[in-house]
Amino acid sequence: MVRRARRINRELAEIYPYAHPELDFRNPFELLVATVLSAQTTDLRVNQTTPALFAAYPTPEDMAAAVPEELEEIIRPTGFFRAKARSLMGLSQVLRDDFGGEVPGRIEDLVKLPGVGRKTANVVLGNAFGVPGITVDTHFGRLVRRWKWTEQEDPEKVEAEICAIFPKSEWTMLSHRVVFHGRRICHARKPACGACPIAPLCPAYGEGETDPEKAGKLLKYEKGGQPGQRLSPPPDYPGLPAAPLGGGPDGLPVAGAQ
Repeated sequence: MVRRARRINRELAEIYPYAHPELDFRNPFELLVATVLSAQTTDLRVNQTTPALFAAYPTPEDMAAAVPEELEEIIRPTGFFRAKARSLMGLSQVLRDDFGGEVPGRIEDLVKLPGVGRKTANVVLGNAFGVPGITVDTHFGRLVRRWKWTEQEDPEKVEAEICAIFPKSEWTMLSHRVVFHGRRICHARKPACGACPIAPLCPAYGEGETDPEKAGKLLKYEKGGQPGQRLSPPPDYPGLPAAPLGGGPDGLPVAGAQ
């Protein structure tokens, strides 16, 4: 299992050499806020919402002093906006009062912030501070169970078991590659098995569409010739940037599709 898992990781590295966090951010605070907002919604919807948010509240000090109703209105498109606004104001107040307005670079400090769990902390550490970590979101958990790397359902137990399979230096990029694959090819309901480059290594091959032509029509984002989730993707991203909020290709508002 370990040999197969490491080979899958090597294959994914060739398939997605451009794998990256799919949230737009310019600094650790923006990534922290965007990750909190990403709960129960898409990265695309977060990326369409954060330009106005960070224009209004560029620093923890600004967000800590926000009028709750005004903050809620800006982040409303991401859903659960009242609870998220409380978390954002709460974590901003802690950053202001206890950390000098800076996002801490230790998981022990991050998980003490309102609305921040291990998943969010690992996203911030791995992508803003270069500290290796496994990020267990719904895509990651689904695929590693599908590949028989673990049978665990609890995210912390999944994290521990996957960390034991791979060297620490691989943890952050492994997370990106697995999530990329889950979003583009190995979907929850209809995986595109017939168009999957790692099908020969997959113990779950056949759960989805195996006909290559039909499977090809299931591919998403750059694999399907469609825009990605980021409005400002990295320079090496081969796909199209996403449209801003209300700026769909047909001129109509962009729907919040999963």
